[in-house]
Amino acid sequence: MSKYPRDEFDAVEENSARYGVHRASMETQSRSLLPMMIVGVAALCIGLLAFFVLPKVLNNSGSSSAGKTSTVASAPASVPASETPATAPATTEAAPEPTVEPAPAAAVDKSVPVAVFNAAGVAGLAARYSDTVTADGWTVSQSANWAGAPQATSVIYYSDPAQKDNAAALGTLLNIPTQVESAELGIPLAVVLGPGAQ
Repeated sequence: MSKYPRDEFDAVEENSARYGVHRASMETQSRSLLPMMIVGVAALCIGLLAFFVLPKVLNNSGSSSAGKTSTVASAPASVPASETPATAPATTEAAPEPTVEPAPAAAVDKSVPVAVFNAAGVAGLAARYSDTVTADGWTVSQSANWAGAPQATSVIYYSDPAQKDNAAALGTLLNIPTQVESAELGIPLAVVLGPGAQ
């Protein structure tokens, strides 16, 4: 027993919903699950929309502008002091079909300077191909390591349609079937030796 006198806080009814003065009613309030279910369904719908619809919308709008832009990618390469690197044109289009057309001798102009670049990583490869090109009567303007984008195969780049016959003649001479028109290099004819070139 307490030695303190009894007061109004000591008189608690047996069936009272109150438990002490500072506590709220012991009756539990029933909460509705409906608002929580509505929020959950809305979140699920937004998630499905973001997962399935938005990527398709963004891909369609991105693909129309992707074909219009091209950038020049460059890759580091070790270049001897006497040689200068070149950068490759990077395109977003699929690789062109190889074309091997023997060019008529009258349309070929061997006075057009040819640049030979080694993208295969084999030492001395550009010099060997330069010797072959020079022996056939062409003028080699430079022979260097390739500092552009990695190449999947050997390619002959020509700057404009007027150089197409020259590129085809070089392709026949060097057994390189792929010729691509690209003015990004700023060189009339460029032989880029890729993997597999010997």
